[in-house]
Amino acid sequence: MSNANLEVSQQLQQLLLQVADRTKYFLGYPVSKDFDYSELLPFLQFPMNNLGDPFVKSTYQVDSREMEREVVHFFAELFRANPENVWGYVTNGGSEGNLYGLYVARELYPNAMVYFSEDTHYSIQKNVTLLNMEYVIVRSQENGEIDYNDLKEAIRYNRHRPVVVVANIGTTMTEAKDDIPRIKQLVADMAIEKCYVHADAALAGGFAPFVKPRPAFDFVDGCDSISVSGHKFIGSPMPSGVVVVKKENRDRIARKIAYIGSSDATITGSRNGHSPLFLWYAIKKLGVDGFANRAQHSLEVASYTESRLNEIGVKAWRNTNAITVVFPSPAVEVCAKWQLATEKGFSHIICMPNVTKEQIDEFVSDVMATTPQ
Repeated sequence: MSNANLEVSQQLQQLLLQVADRTKYFLGYPVSKDFDYSELLPFLQFPMNNLGDPFVKSTYQVDSREMEREVVHFFAELFRANPENVWGYVTNGGSEGNLYGLYVARELYPNAMVYFSEDTHYSIQKNVTLLNMEYVIVRSQENGEIDYNDLKEAIRYNRHRPVVVVANIGTTMTEAKDDIPRIKQLVADMAIEKCYVHADAALAGGFAPFVKPRPAFDFVDGCDSISVSGHKFIGSPMPSGVVVVKKENRDRIARKIAYIGSSDATITGSRNGHSPLFLWYAIKKLGVDGFANRAQHSLEVASYTESRLNEIGVKAWRNTNAITVVFPSPAVEVCAKWQLATEKGFSHIICMPNVTKEQIDEFVSDVMATTPQ
């Protein structure tokens, strides 16, 4: 082996050890790591690219479009979309799904005002800036949910313009969920007919359909598009997501492209053909029952985490049926070890399907060991 090749191998081995070690200790981010995609490794030999519309054939055929369509239909059914009026694709993550939903909204209502709460994911403000859409940031309630009274006043001030609302179906820090039927009713009460609601369900979209009572977040509840991440609740080696929209709205922006023999209906041109394959594989292996079991496990561990922290005097809390537990930030070394996201003096643990009660016990022990007596 040449010196150059030896150096590459050593660097890779060092990175592998580092990644494996750090993967053991993260509780602060919504990423599932309990997956095994070894059966799919042979596909990494091929340049799989799902460029263009997954529902339209392309002259480029080294792809996974068939699987991508199945993934879209799986989530469309979970989100109770009209099967006669649904379209979507596998994205690079929730942020791209949010961009797509807002893009569709802008094409429908070019003069619209966009409303979202101060607890909304940072991708929304970035996306409305990219799309050159005017927006109003609305206050949040203490639990992170949008302040409906403030939203009403903001819309009233601009009631001559169409309304676009980004509803959080699980905010970043507290997993608060905005009530879409309440938002729709609020707009209807002001006699505003042109209204578009995009649901950012990056994390909770994977388990909200299995929670009782079911949050009001999907197409039956009044959303026009919805974005969910694939690498969060499901788990994937690379970031991914799914966006589902009404086909009639998507048809307004698609353009036929002769070069690829397909239509340009997505944000990016070339698209990862491996991501849909990973999501398809997970969906096939888990099934609906598997999703429901993962949701139940996460909720049980979240309840356990909240109780354990309160037992040792840490004022932990969570929103109804949330898998995110919020508490005052512990010592810096504890935050660093467990890779906790921290904001305004608070941190959180997100009880993903891979999180165990044993991990929580170890975390609690660390908190106790670093808390002044």
